[in-house]
Amino acid sequence: MVDQPGAGMTWAGSGLRFGGIGHYFPRERIRHEGAVTVGGRTHSAEDVAALGVQSLHRADEDETLEFMAVRAAEAALQDAAADGAEVDLVVLANWTDRQWIPEIAPQVAHALGAGRALAFDVCGACTGFVHGVQTAAALLSAHRTWRRAVVVAADRFTRRARVGTKGQLVFGDAAGAVVLEKGDPDTPGLLDSVLNHDATQADAVAARDGWLRPKPELIDLAVRSSLSVADDLLGRNQVKIEELDWLVPHPGNNAIHAGVRDGLALPAEKFVTNFATRGNTGCASIPIALSEFRESGLLSPGDLVLSTAVGSGWYYGGLLFRL
Repeated sequence: MVDQPGAGMTWAGSGLRFGGIGHYFPRERIRHEGAVTVGGRTHSAEDVAALGVQSLHRADEDETLEFMAVRAAEAALQDAAADGAEVDLVVLANWTDRQWIPEIAPQVAHALGAGRALAFDVCGACTGFVHGVQTAAALLSAHRTWRRAVVVAADRFTRRARVGTKGQLVFGDAAGAVVLEKGDPDTPGLLDSVLNHDATQADAVAARDGWLRPKPELIDLAVRSSLSVADDLLGRNQVKIEELDWLVPHPGNNAIHAGVRDGLALPAEKFVTNFATRGNTGCASIPIALSEFRESGLLSPGDLVLSTAVGSGWYYGGLLFRL
């Protein structure tokens, strides 16, 4: 890890890499075909198509946040050929099921058999995965003997959609996880991360009575913030946009996607999300996409990936890494 005053932090040469990736999708899958009625309100086929979400998952009562997080973490550990006893740190990102005490991460660590791991929760709304990875990277770098962290991002976003609104057609539930490992400094992996906030924009996504109420200016703010993150990470690492293999962002909606693609002059085929089939899954959106697309063969080891995210607060950040 090298601290560059005024330029942020870079993880190049730290030996940190994603040794395993996993995901969990709830059993119930809701498909949107034609006009859709939710909460007594009917949305036309044209409106549904414009939203861009063809299907999403909704967790049942027994699919608690802890349940989903454990399943995703187990998949990531299996992918890394590791088990819980080898884990030094568990970081759980979540905002939809936040509670004062107890935090959920210690229970996740216990279920994984990670008895010696430090475990705690982080938030950051939809930037939670970025927050979790950056936090884990800092702690792994600070502790000389620590080698492995599990970063889980899980949200039950369907519970934060106001009944009858378009949010019920966009917000989905899921959990994604990575195993962040520290190894050979010459091995390509996590290159850089950034997480910023702007309190003056904290009400861009208001929360009232547990429901989300985004303001009209959210789209422009999300596009500007995402482009700022991309410019920051690419600029200070001297990476040209054409050198990226993939942009795997936190998805918001089709208008935000188009604004980011156009702003970066990025070829459409390099912009990948599973928004159409999984919806907006909050902080879980980036790791589930990485897991699903690598599993399908679309993403390959060594690919250079930029992931950007924005979230209520107002938070905006991202990761630059090689798979």
